[in-house]
Amino acid sequence: MTTPVATPQSAHLPTQAPDQIEIRRLDVAEARAHLDGLAAVLNDCVAGGAGVRFMAPFSHEQARGAFEAVALDVEQGRRLLLAAFAGEELVGTVHVALAMQPNSPHRAEIAQLLVHRSARRRGIAQLLMESAEAEARAEGKTLLVLDAATGGDAERLYERLGWTKVGVIPNYALSPDGRPCATTVFWKSL
Repeated sequence: MTTPVATPQSAHLPTQAPDQIEIRRLDVAEARAHLDGLAAVLNDCVAGGAGVRFMAPFSHEQARGAFEAVALDVEQGRRLLLAAFAGEELVGTVHVALAMQPNSPHRAEIAQLLVHRSARRRGIAQLLMESAEAEARAEGKTLLVLDAATGGDAERLYERLGWTKVGVIPNYALSPDGRPCATTVFWKSL
């Protein structure tokens, strides 16, 4: 799916014209073709302290390997991969892990909503989430779950988008620098 969307003008850049952001659902060939762009976004987010499963130091090659695994899941129908493009530059991504257990064909998990630090505050994360929800709905999913680092921008975004907070799990994971951090678990009916 390709969704061209004009994002609102940034309050920090009043003279800049609105960006044209395009959200695309990537098939396996497109995922592999964009491995370096996906890896660059992941690497930048980890370098910026995002707690998305990886520890510092984290290399471009490790990030590329992580997305090679995601591409394999896309190929096998276990995951949907969406990417945000500003022109030709890949600036964000999110994936939807399709639950394959026999007792949960209606459920999926939103994973790794990532926006490059240089592209933030332009509405890209919201566009990615709206597209991920639409794609999950198109796949017949009626319940989504996710978790986010407690107290971060993502937690506030999910609340703003109507996700229901289940609760907080203390010391759930380590941030890239090794400090323990809590996570907040959310759900949303589609």
